[in-house]
Amino acid sequence: MKFEKLNENKIRITLNTQDLIEKNIDFHSFMSNSQESQNLFLAMLDEAEKKVGFVTKDYKIRIEALAMSDGNFILTITRFGKNIDTNTKTLNNKKLKIKRKNLDMTSKQLIYKFDTFDDFCNFSNFISKLDNFYSIAQNMTLYSYQNSYYLCFSNINIEHNSIKQLYTLITEFATYVDNSEVFGRKLTECGKVVIKNNAIKTCIKFFSPIKNF
Repeated sequence: MKFEKLNENKIRITLNTQDLIEKNIDFHSFMSNSQESQNLFLAMLDEAEKKVGFVTKDYKIRIEALAMSDGNFILTITRFGKNIDTNTKTLNNKKLKIKRKNLDMTSKQLIYKFDTFDDFCNFSNFISKLDNFYSIAQNMTLYSYQNSYYLCFSNINIEHNSIKQLYTLITEFATYVDNSEVFGRKLTECGKVVIKNNAIKTCIKFFSPIKNF
């Protein structure tokens, strides 16, 4: 089990199938609201406080559980302002709000949501460190829609040697969008194209000192 502090209010926990075996919990229990999964999440939060100093007591939290097709699980945990609403589901009454998403790594179209354009630029500059990152997908288009930015990967090369790194790294900057094909049509109809086709490469060219490809 790997703990990473992404910023002051967000951490990432990566588990593999062996971690689940050691915790005596199976896939179906992990991806459900079972008592076992609740206890596991609480135990991981306690461990996160000890290992990376991520305190969740009296905070509202959101947990996104992303199941990868290679058997790994990525948990992105975000904390918000301290809770003052006793009716809110928080750690105090041992109930967690968990949003689970299944990422199909065999899909050739995926969409990720960035809260700000700066988040997208920071991601673009960061991913430039990957080997041949610009060939991961045939088309990478950035849309703006309802005050957020969406990066749409089309015709993904699922055999690319950096594909797993991409799926891991992007969770530091963006959130995976469910039903990408359906939402992609909504973006085409209602969103505004910010950067067409080679969005990451174009962003690096104009918003980063890195000029060579």
